[in-house]
Amino acid sequence: MEVKVLDFNGKDTGRKVELSDSVFAIEPNNHAVYLDVKQYLANQRQGTHKAKERAEVTGSTRKIKKQKGTGTARAGSIKNPLFKGGGTVFGPRPRSYSFKLNKNLKRLARKSAFSIKAKEANIIVLEDFNFETPNTKNFINVLKALGLDNKKSLFVLGESNKNVYLSSRNLKASNVVTSSELSTYAILNANNLVLLEGSLEGIEENLSK
Repeated sequence: MEVKVLDFNGKDTGRKVELSDSVFAIEPNNHAVYLDVKQYLANQRQGTHKAKERAEVTGSTRKIKKQKGTGTARAGSIKNPLFKGGGTVFGPRPRSYSFKLNKNLKRLARKSAFSIKAKEANIIVLEDFNFETPNTKNFINVLKALGLDNKKSLFVLGESNKNVYLSSRNLKASNVVTSSELSTYAILNANNLVLLEGSLEGIEENLSK
């Protein structure tokens, strides 16, 4: 598929680039997308939750009342989970939520995410640009020129660019990554993808293996 190339002022440069159909025009695999997004979100969880169980609660071990004759159930410890201040039954323990997915599935998920965005016409190809110094106002001007100032956007660079990254860092709705840092979640979480020309080769090379 052909997409026109814009400059950072939002104007057509008169050039077009060919996006690989094997990356941007496949039939999306929704289950692969689901698994990859699930893994990404699971990896964000710290897993440091902890509740004290019966053996860990502070309290006396003496029998709190006699065995028979009270008219109520037997009770041998103040740490019993049935009592206020007692231990928690099957409470959460520290654990890792991460799980493994094979590379081919993750690659399929990213290609599916790109294809979904391409089908929705939410991909913009921008010629490579740079700022002399980090400047948030300049980055906002680029967003306005592209009509993205009120939308979530993901800028994909061919290689790390400190000035562009720092210029966008204060903007919650915009994110800047390199082609090697792309994730299915990041692609789908943005309303619009802005692919710089220099990133296209890296994206297609990574996903065409």
